[in-house]
Amino acid sequence: MNLAVAFAFVFLTTVAPWRVRSQEQRLLVNMTLVPNARASRALCLDGSLPAYHLHRGFGAGQDNWLLQFEGGGWCNDLTSCLERAKTRRGSTRYMTKWEVFSGILSNNATLNPGNPVVHNVAPQQRHVPPDSLSRILVSWLLLFFLFSLGNFYNWNRVKLRYCDGASFTGDAVFSNRTTTLYFKGQKIWEAIIRDLLPQGLGKARKALLSGCSAGGLATFHHCDDFAKYLPKNASVKCLSDAGFFLDERDISLNHTMRYFVKSLVQLQGIEQNLNRNCTRALYFPDLCFFPQYALRYISTPYFILNSAYDVYQFHHILVPPSADMHGHWNRCKLNPAECTPAQINTLQGFRLHMLAALRPFYMNSRIGGMFINSCFAHCQSELQETWFGADSPTINEKTIAEAVGDWYFSRDRTKKIDCAYPCDATCHNLIP
Repeated sequence: MNLAVAFAFVFLTTVAPWRVRSQEQRLLVNMTLVPNARASRALCLDGSLPAYHLHRGFGAGQDNWLLQFEGGGWCNDLTSCLERAKTRRGSTRYMTKWEVFSGILSNNATLNPGNPVVHNVAPQQRHVPPDSLSRILVSWLLLFFLFSLGNFYNWNRVKLRYCDGASFTGDAVFSNRTTTLYFKGQKIWEAIIRDLLPQGLGKARKALLSGCSAGGLATFHHCDDFAKYLPKNASVKCLSDAGFFLDERDISLNHTMRYFVKSLVQLQGIEQNLNRNCTRALYFPDLCFFPQYALRYISTPYFILNSAYDVYQFHHILVPPSADMHGHWNRCKLNPAECTPAQINTLQGFRLHMLAALRPFYMNSRIGGMFINSCFAHCQSELQETWFGADSPTINEKTIAEAVGDWYFSRDRTKKIDCAYPCDATCHNLIP
């Protein structure tokens, strides 16, 4: 028992303080430009080099890779793309050179576990009596063992910066006497992958391609392609966070989002890079930009993380400014508690349409996963408070990190759909 007590003392005085300190410190990761991208004209809108941020894996995760597409909307005409080219959304010249890695990108085992039992075993959570050092020792040893079962914190984690305005799918150039715009998202994707392959990605044992918002949409279009770059015996899967954008009419019954996507696809030369099985099947091939049409043709295991009341879609697809000229929805947009009964009914209808679009995947996919909660949020995997924390959103007492981890590491067939608003008290409702 003396040996156990001594070991527990050493462990608690070294590991436990590390956990506390690591929660206080932000992980900042430096930018890496891709110099070879210029040869293939894989350039940002303004002609600057594309970039990514890489934080190396360690220990059991040193041969595993997680790639995260950055999000940030789209530009579908020359005016908006010219403006975008002068910002961090269209040029690496204006981007922050250091990015915070948190949530799914965190290197902290207690903040990025992907393991459902870690949250329940840690002594800090269990309120173990201070005089029971042997019980503390057992808890920490079990916790240490569970970390080795499958987590993302010690993987190689990469954030792909977004500067093309078309979810890494375009391949065109606009040029006149005064201006040149590079719509080269597809080439940027390829250039970054080629840069990472010799750094260890080409020998990956496990890999996850993920993304948020427009980056989440990018995973639908690059998931199978990503798998082709990696060894045949690698475990390759994909995750979309807030990327399941619906082809949905707005409150005025107009196809605002459909027309936006049509102009985007035409401007940036996207159709050639969409799934060919999908474009052959649809009379309007540009619709394959929407995930609900492309999803059925993806063969790589896929996980969809989305809010049924996604804030971006609420504000720009269901109730775009053009459909609410008099601002009747302004208060509802800022706070769901201010919505009228009629507005709530409209939002419930949007949720039902999203679930209907997901139903074939829910019913038929044996390798897919799903976490559709009822929070007014947009992007939940990169924020620590929504990814994994003491008060993170849950469905059936399971956090997003736990659900994704269960699915990726084949611990459970995770397909979770939340009850309708306002039943979920765990929501943060992160309305911007």
